[in-house]
Amino acid sequence: MALALGTAALMLMSSLLVLALPYLRRSIELTRLGLSERADHKRFALVEEYDPGRELRAEQRARALLRSCVNEEDWSMYSELGFLRVWGTLEAQPYGYLIYPHKPILAYVPFTNHMLGEYCVEFPDRTRPFGSTRLPDSDDVLAKWIALTADERALIEQANMHLAGRQIRIAKARRDLLCLACWERERGESRGRAPRRAGSVPAL
Repeated sequence: MALALGTAALMLMSSLLVLALPYLRRSIELTRLGLSERADHKRFALVEEYDPGRELRAEQRARALLRSCVNEEDWSMYSELGFLRVWGTLEAQPYGYLIYPHKPILAYVPFTNHMLGEYCVEFPDRTRPFGSTRLPDSDDVLAKWIALTADERALIEQANMHLAGRQIRIAKARRDLLCLACWERERGESRGRAPRRAGSVPAL
C-alpha cells in the first residue's frame, strides 16, 4: 500500500513538473530579458549622459579665462603660436621658459636658444566626470603660468627636472623660438625681448 502511494506521488510530481516546465522556461527568459534591458538602459543612460561637446566647451571657457588673466601680447602669442613665454627672474643672465599644454615647462637661454632643461609639473582636473585627469589645454597653460609667475623658485624646486629633449624635441623647441622671433618682429614687439643682463649661466 505504501509503495503504491509513493509511486502515485512520484507520478503526480512528474506530471506537475512537465506542466510547469514551460512556465519555468518563460520565467527564466523574462528574468534574463529584464536583466539585459536594465543593463542596456544603464549603458544608454551613460551614453546619453556623455556629451561629445563637453571637451570643446571646457576648452572655450578655459581660453576665455586665460585671456582674462594674461596681457594682450601673451594672449596673442598663445592663440597664434600655441605656447607662452615667461622670463626667469632667479639669475642675473637672461633665461626664459616656454609653457606648452600638457608638456613640461622648458627652460632656455635667449640669443643662443640653448635648452637648459624640462620641468615636469601636473595639475590634474579632479572635478570632471568619466575619470578625466587632464585639464583643458588652456587651463593647464594658465595653471603653469600662474605658478611660475607667482613663485618661480617654489615651482622649480618642486618640479621633476629632466634633460632637454626628453619630452619636447629640441628641434621643435628651436623652431618654436624662431617662430616666436618672427612673430615679434612682425608685431614690432619690444616688451617681450629678454633684457641684456650680465652674469653667470642660470643654475637650473
